[in-house]
Amino acid sequence: MIDFSMWLDLPLIWGLLIATAVFLYVVLDGFDLGVGILFPFAPSNNCRSKMMNSIAPFWDGNETWLVLGGGGLFAAFPVAYAIIMPALYLPIIFMLMGLIFRGVAFEFRFKASKEKRWIWDAAFHFGSLLAAVMQGIILGNFIQGFEVTGRGYTGGPLDWANGFALLTGVALVFGYALLGATWLIYKTDDITQKWARLAAKYNVILVAFFMAVVSIATPFVDERIYKLWFTLPNFYYLLPIPLMAVSLFSIVVRDLNNPKREARPFLCSLGLFLLGYIGFGIGMYPWIVPFEFTIWDAAAVSTSQSILLIGTALFLPLILAYTAFCFWTFRGKSTHEAMY
Repeated sequence: MIDFSMWLDLPLIWGLLIATAVFLYVVLDGFDLGVGILFPFAPSNNCRSKMMNSIAPFWDGNETWLVLGGGGLFAAFPVAYAIIMPALYLPIIFMLMGLIFRGVAFEFRFKASKEKRWIWDAAFHFGSLLAAVMQGIILGNFIQGFEVTGRGYTGGPLDWANGFALLTGVALVFGYALLGATWLIYKTDDITQKWARLAAKYNVILVAFFMAVVSIATPFVDERIYKLWFTLPNFYYLLPIPLMAVSLFSIVVRDLNNPKREARPFLCSLGLFLLGYIGFGIGMYPWIVPFEFTIWDAAAVSTSQSILLIGTALFLPLILAYTAFCFWTFRGKSTHEAMY
């Protein structure tokens, strides 16, 4: 039986793999959820068609990373899966319902008559909005931790609907909207691009506000997070993260006023998500069920993780190659003509 535990720290490797898969899902599916959030505010039906065409080749492939993250948690950390899933059943179900609605909208909008197109426009928008809010709520609950007794969740079915989680839910909506707006700056032109620049200007202000509020509130969730961020010399080691975030915000603001800058606002918005995710990861490490189980406490047996690692090593490069090929093939500006 294959067992790599003698040479490799398998729980740490799997923790990094799942964290990477979740981050790739957030940034890749985040921009097309953001397009859906902005969808009804576009200036014309042609603009909305451009918006949908800009993400049509990518949205289903982007959700591959969500499957990898959830499947990896189930296989590599069964104890964590058994606690987190019961705690978050309802927001996860609502998130999946939102993703289903927006997926159906892709199929039907291009074939619907003009009189009935509004139905699928609404499904696309509200499905994207629901999925984004629920993902933010899941994040907020993960930061706070769960009520655990032994190896099981013992909290209530509605414990997830708390003030901090709702705050992170709203924050993620505006974060995705910023990603979506900057993506449209890169992928569209003329009226749609001008409108996207305006939408990005509003959202970057809101993202800066909510990012500051959540960053300030998070260390007070648990004393260990507070000590990690605000004791010396850790404070000086971690100070570059907020400083880089401020720099990226200033670049985005400047580029939104420069018509020649099309790709950099999107790349800098991705950078903001990366910095936020790094800060989140530093605060949560090494917990996979905050603040009850570490990645080593919740890990599956080493033989299972070894076999899973072989399969992941084989297929992960294929997924990355397909994703890169897809973005390269569908590079350039999108149009309003039906193409799906």
